[in-house]
Amino acid sequence: MSFPSRYSSASPSPPAPEAQACGGDASFQTVYAAHASAVYYLALRLLGQPALAEDVTHDVFLKVFRALDTFRGDSAIRTWLYQITLNQCRNHRAAWNQRTMVTNADEILEGGTSSPESGPIRVLETKELGERIRTTLDQLLPDQRLVLLLAADEQLSYDEIALITEQSPDSVRGKLHRARKAFAQRFPKTA
Repeated sequence: MSFPSRYSSASPSPPAPEAQACGGDASFQTVYAAHASAVYYLALRLLGQPALAEDVTHDVFLKVFRALDTFRGDSAIRTWLYQITLNQCRNHRAAWNQRTMVTNADEILEGGTSSPESGPIRVLETKELGERIRTTLDQLLPDQRLVLLLAADEQLSYDEIALITEQSPDSVRGKLHRARKAFAQRFPKTA
């Protein structure tokens, strides 16, 4: 399975899928096209392995395919997808008993470095920065890592994160504050 770069201009802009999903006009293809890349990248950040992230993405969209007609629209479809993704990542991690995490940063970087100013030094700097960020994230508590990824990477609101993690928005604010503080303290030590 191949996912487009999450920052490319070729990625489709979501045509208000939550409105369509409730009205019966939505198709699985519309939801998949609008959200597959975001689900994959969330799974990749949580699991650390591209192959596992692909497996989880397949599982998420299999569940979505089976349950799309039962989506009530109480939340945005993106929130619903992220909650399924989070649960699938937890299940996958439990099934694999927290085996060693191996990432293929070179493969990820090669896909996103096609601009002329991305020479070997820039690729190396980006790879090193990515390693430092991943190392720092790995040092955080799982709850802190999760809210930080949802807020920073996925740019979800406190309310959306609260729905996904089944916490109050105030609790999310507190955990996010502590996560940012812990990240800021640990990041300089990875240099």
